[in-house]
Amino acid sequence: MNDYITTYSKKHINPLKPGIDDIDINDIAHALSLSVRANGHFPEFYSVCQHSIHCCEEALCRDLDKKTALLCLLHDGSEAYIADIIRPVKKHIPQYMDIEKVIQNAIYNKYASSLPDEKVLKQVKEIDDALLYHEFLYFTGEKLFETEPIIKSSPDFSFVPFSEAEKKFLALFKILR
Repeated sequence: MNDYITTYSKKHINPLKPGIDDIDINDIAHALSLSVRANGHFPEFYSVCQHSIHCCEEALCRDLDKKTALLCLLHDGSEAYIADIIRPVKKHIPQYMDIEKVIQNAIYNKYASSLPDEKVLKQVKEIDDALLYHEFLYFTGEKLFETEPIIKSSPDFSFVPFSEAEKKFLALFKILR
């Protein structure tokens, strides 16, 4: 068995050692549009792509710069190559987290020209957590945190066909690049 996956664009990428030329925004958009949030435990399909779009839109509504909004759009990009593991389990698998970081850093380097600093990473995480909170509240009625994070955007959590989410992701990417 080879040490690579074949992507939507027919590229071969080794998730343990991703080459910069193997990473493709079209592969990321497509895979995330078909990847489900909450490990499939929401009552309807809601994609990682939609979540990423909402994170990007939230960054823009907070008047953050275009690069931070782009980082929000790309923050789950590694999931296009290695899928995701739910948070309660992921924190117990440091090797997975190391692999995820290698891929995510390669994506940031390719499309944002550099790795985000700690301040920007904190902003991206705050937005990611805020959307997570509101997604769970919408889909399950569960409040994940004691304090409700404020969101300035108006995310629409309703079903979006994967092809539409993919197109919107790519359109936002083009605007922000």
